[in-house]
Amino acid sequence: MKINQRLFDHYGIDTSKDLGIQKTCSRPYDTVLIDKMGSCYACECTAWLPQSIGNLQIKTLDEILNTDMREHLQGSVSDGTYRYCNEHQCPYIKDMIPTPKESNDIKHIRLAIDDSCNLRCPSCRNGLIFHKEGSAYRLGIKLADRINEWLANVRHPVQVHMGSDGDPFASQVYRYFMEHVPDRDSITFSIMTNGLMFCEYHTRIPRVLARLHQLEVSIDGVTQDTYEHLRLGGRWQALLKNLRRMGEKKQEHGFQWNWHMVVQEQNWREMPAMLKMAQAHGVDKMYFNRIRDWGTSLDVSSQRFHELEEFQTMRHDLARHRIAITAGLL
Repeated sequence: MKINQRLFDHYGIDTSKDLGIQKTCSRPYDTVLIDKMGSCYACECTAWLPQSIGNLQIKTLDEILNTDMREHLQGSVSDGTYRYCNEHQCPYIKDMIPTPKESNDIKHIRLAIDDSCNLRCPSCRNGLIFHKEGSAYRLGIKLADRINEWLANVRHPVQVHMGSDGDPFASQVYRYFMEHVPDRDSITFSIMTNGLMFCEYHTRIPRVLARLHQLEVSIDGVTQDTYEHLRLGGRWQALLKNLRRMGEKKQEHGFQWNWHMVVQEQNWREMPAMLKMAQAHGVDKMYFNRIRDWGTSLDVSSQRFHELEEFQTMRHDLARHRIAITAGLL
């Protein structure tokens, strides 16, 4: 089975390695990620396992899930070598806690089919990206239809995650997908959002809201100045209004409510205040994530806050709290 070696070289993945991990990670068996070009991947993130197993523009999802490439990648995990996996980035490998394999049924579909967003955060993109017409929009709709066709026929529980690329409540493609998703109790949802359009849109997707398992909100500041500086296009008062409505819907529907903060030079001192704010809102988990290089004009190499003793002390203090997760803040 021939892989695209250039992809692995790009991510610095040594495909001849043998990590000797005894547990078989479930992700290549129960997860598929679909990107905006229709390429499918047997993992949560393309940087963790960058080889495509097929394209939804060409084949049905059932055909892709039965390809030799998917089986080949699964074999590289079941034999313990994990030779195609990115041990430098994958948190399951870094923490040595791969999720045990249970079956070969897809339980998680992670959608990255539209990168449209109502914000233009410097840590994420160089400008506003929004597709409501043209080839990118038409392809997104085509992919949404093919995914919903598969969901309409699947017989086992599946969770659909949206928001790996843009904002589902702002995206015309994700709106279309959510409005046409099959009405089945076996399908649940997980959404990552900046939260600014929840009030405006959530009433239009009652089936999704009723089966919402997890709502993730990305908030990069706890003051108006910091938030509006890092979340370009966002408005602090609008966010607070939407957060109050999310809290009400959490009480009504019982979904898990998590917040995320991309920790960077301009906001790391607000981490304790962010945790306090999350606790006051009844948030289940507060994730503090170190800023990553997404190829934008932002100079990530200048982000040196993590080297400060004050930051390390703050990180250790936060880690003692029940709901705080300091992911990647080393």
